[in-house]
Amino acid sequence: MKILMLTPYLPFPPSSGGQIRSYNLIKHLSKKHEITLFSLIKDDSEKRFIPELEKYCKKVKVFKRSKSPWTLRNILLTGFGPYPFLVIRNLSSKERSAVKEEIQKNKYDLIHAETFYVMPHIPSTKVPILLVEQTIEYLVYKHYVEGLKNLLLRLLLSIDVAKLRFWETKFWKKADGVVAVSQEDKRVMLDLAPKLEVGLVPNGVNLDFFKLKTSWNENEQKVLFVANFKWLQNIEAAELLLNDVAPFIWSKNPKVKIWIVGQYIPKNILSRKSKRIFVDNLKEDDQEGIRNAYYKASAFVSPLKGPGGTRLKHFGAMAAKLPLITTSVGSEGLGATDGVNIIIKDDPESMAEATVNILSDEKFAKKISTNARKLVEEKYSWYKMSQYLDQIYNKHSLI
Repeated sequence: MKILMLTPYLPFPPSSGGQIRSYNLIKHLSKKHEITLFSLIKDDSEKRFIPELEKYCKKVKVFKRSKSPWTLRNILLTGFGPYPFLVIRNLSSKERSAVKEEIQKNKYDLIHAETFYVMPHIPSTKVPILLVEQTIEYLVYKHYVEGLKNLLLRLLLSIDVAKLRFWETKFWKKADGVVAVSQEDKRVMLDLAPKLEVGLVPNGVNLDFFKLKTSWNENEQKVLFVANFKWLQNIEAAELLLNDVAPFIWSKNPKVKIWIVGQYIPKNILSRKSKRIFVDNLKEDDQEGIRNAYYKASAFVSPLKGPGGTRLKHFGAMAAKLPLITTSVGSEGLGATDGVNIIIKDDPESMAEATVNILSDEKFAKKISTNARKLVEEKYSWYKMSQYLDQIYNKHSLI
């Protein structure tokens, strides 16, 4: 099958959740399908990663978008135009022209649109469009806006959230098929558009990437949070861990270290470095740094509050046999059970208490971690996820 795939980022290096998902699915799907990849980049330096993707794609084309989203053009087009900011910042007239030319010159069986905000690049066409949503974007931004203290800013951004909801729903309806990554996201889609045909392809995990923990009784106990900090919900979670959860942990065990690891860590978190708070701001392609963090940590604590999608960092902890403590929101899409292969706590004090308990109970830590690894082995390999997506491809393609 000939697939034209559009992504709002280059899927390599696999540093953000979206990149990890797209890269691993492309690797597996390329064994059965011929993939042409069109991606947005922010800087020409990203072109050095194209050869890695050309191993799996017949053709890779990239198109520039502004390095910073906060350009005068983007702000004005958002303020005076119909599209929300998320669409405007990912809009490329060159890509739109290239997509039109590509489907006129070449026969494709399916267009795979990764996220709704690449949809404006696709012209009117008879080629079936499959829209794959990694999260419900308007809910992510709604959560952020509702937490703002500035009333005027909250009001202004609420207008953009309303535009997001309108266009996200509109593009779902425009596509021939839609894919969600979790049952929770699927329910939201069907609530907003009951006639949608929604498939389900959860996120997965590269089981061979992680070094497996064999001991849960380290001399120096480190509580880990790994994330790509380009995403608002990850910044919020790290701040909650440092400001609300950590003090309760230290009140019971002052020797525990908090370890924040990731890419694009903001200054307000970098400035928190101390004897008890480690912060490692990694390069985008530093996969070894990520692997070592999961291996050397004692527990993964993730007080996520932001909605949508499934959490690849949580699958990473489970695959590495690192005990995972998170919120009800953070557990969505994992298929995990509290007390069996994950620990779920929704308030800072309970989360801290659960963390201290698992750090002091090696037998329980091993049980939770072993069960978690077994779950992801059985259900969440990228090979299995690619099979689910392949079935949906066959359902919607011209073949």
